[in-house]
Amino acid sequence: MKILVISDSHGNRSAVKSVFERMENSFDIAVHLGDGEDDLFPVKEKYPDIRIIQARGNCDIRPHPLSQIIETEGGNIFVTHGHMYGVKGGLGGLASAAYLSGCKIALFGHTHCRHESREDGIYLINPGSCAIPHDGLPPSFGVLTVEKTGILFKFMDVK
Repeated sequence: MKILVISDSHGNRSAVKSVFERMENSFDIAVHLGDGEDDLFPVKEKYPDIRIIQARGNCDIRPHPLSQIIETEGGNIFVTHGHMYGVKGGLGGLASAAYLSGCKIALFGHTHCRHESREDGIYLINPGSCAIPHDGLPPSFGVLTVEKTGILFKFMDVK
């Protein structure tokens, strides 16, 4: 399964649109990790058949779930914005929540910084912000491939 992962668009619909146009038809599911719920409206209108999962960020007002689980044959994925797990102060709470949920991967946003690591056997991934990065790097998103044979994540710059 190939998953398009974006986060923290904060009103930049053109960045979100650019990502979806660039990646059109090359993924199975899209995940928005929060803080930009309205930025998906044009994408949903243009691509009504795309499956999109949204996590509620601390700046979102609609009642999207705070966390969700995506089941794949290569392992379950915990999806959240991250603010409820204190990700700006450390990733232990997030790793624990993913583990207790039976997941081997946790996707999160909130920090606006790219991140990829393993903690307590959980693969932790933040694609960075597609609009307002805080790590000195270009705006970014990611592509996660999960198969029985392994997991691969790739950061991509928004262009």
